[in-house]
Amino acid sequence: MTELTKITRQELAARIAADIAEGSFVNLGIGAPTLVANYLPTDQEIILHTENGLLGMGQQPDEGWVDPDLINAGKQPVTAVAGAAYFHHADSFAMMRGGHLDVCVLGAFQVAQNGDLANWSTGAPGAIPAVGGAMDLAIGAKQVFVMTDLLAKSGESKLVTECTYPLTGVGCVTRVYTDHAIFDVTASGFRVREAFGDNTTSQLEKLTGLTLSGE
Repeated sequence: MTELTKITRQELAARIAADIAEGSFVNLGIGAPTLVANYLPTDQEIILHTENGLLGMGQQPDEGWVDPDLINAGKQPVTAVAGAAYFHHADSFAMMRGGHLDVCVLGAFQVAQNGDLANWSTGAPGAIPAVGGAMDLAIGAKQVFVMTDLLAKSGESKLVTECTYPLTGVGCVTRVYTDHAIFDVTASGFRVREAFGDNTTSQLEKLTGLTLSGE
């Protein structure tokens, strides 16, 4: 097979940021999804929430401007925008479970064609050690975006017919952003929303082993 186009993680974060509507309340999951904060348009109001109790999270701080008391749920230093609010952990989870977030962006080990999500530790060495607030985000956010490489390090597709890893949420994923293409989850499975470069639906089907509907 001809080598397929892959975009960088930063390019993918920018692509996700472009799809977030002005006025949205958004939670960015631990890891790569936090990069999205750096690409949100500065002329639009998009409010970032982090489950450890901050509404109005800003970009990563510049070097020399890190406040060790101001971190996100992944313990990474962040900034707070003007008008940001701090609150109790329980209130933060009430926002997540209560349907008050418009979008969350999560990582994934697997996404099934019916929208099931598996993104927490299987106990493997080096894996992220807990499910955290992802379950609450997966069921509470109005749209669940997944940001991930299309293939695992082993070469297996992360888009699957049925998840074999422990589930984080059932039928919860709206859209999957990968380094090869963007996929919508539909009632009939994955649909290729946008293929990067010269990638084709046929090539993506060979890579994933799935039947995909095209752009």
